[in-house]
Amino acid sequence: MPELIVENQGAVRLLRLNRPEKHNALNTALTTALLDALSQAERDATVRAVVLAGNGKSFCAGADTTEFSGLTMERPEAVLARADLTTDLHLVFSRMTKPVVGAVHGNALGGGAGLALACDLTVMAEDVRFGYPELRHGIVAAVVMANLVRQVGRKHAFELVAMAEPIDGARALALGIANRVAPAADVLDAALAMAARLAGWEPAAMGLTKRAFHRAADLGLAEALGVGRDANVIMRGFRQGAAR
Repeated sequence: MPELIVENQGAVRLLRLNRPEKHNALNTALTTALLDALSQAERDATVRAVVLAGNGKSFCAGADTTEFSGLTMERPEAVLARADLTTDLHLVFSRMTKPVVGAVHGNALGGGAGLALACDLTVMAEDVRFGYPELRHGIVAAVVMANLVRQVGRKHAFELVAMAEPIDGARALALGIANRVAPAADVLDAALAMAARLAGWEPAAMGLTKRAFHRAADLGLAEALGVGRDANVIMRGFRQGAAR
């Protein structure tokens, strides 16, 4: 069975993590396949939105710890390669022009929580277990912390990584981590519906909206207004082109 199942539903590409017996834990093969699939979706002109989901009982339980035994300082090249791969995966979401909607159920822990936050929009199950349990295992929520501190207030973000206690969908919604909460059986359909709406917009406008959003999100006011000004000029240019 492939680690990742790719299917199209109209202009929406559905990516399903497919290691259900491991709660879709991210080993090197699955991480590589997901990074490649997201990059391919970005290049495919027929794809206008992406949904990321997990097969089985969970969205993603985080990194596959069975691979950790081979990631030691005696093998620095392997340590660096895996760290770079993880970083590239979490970065690709914000560099895509296509919006990505996460359909999150069951466990979304550690790296799985990071994947959920990397998505542009997220639908979570009411009974989801979202959190960062790394300290329970004597490790650190490292790469995944970057998106967390940008999307959640400092006190709540630190509580999530320091207390290592999972939260449910209602709490995720209250913290702004989830956009929608639904019964577990309805999460995927809700995410697909959101993605279909996003896919209905003019692609250049949607892509520019996403690029401008991510550029402006981490800038000061003056710089962010400059990004908006540039997007305004570009938008009027392609609208005039379309009119001709």
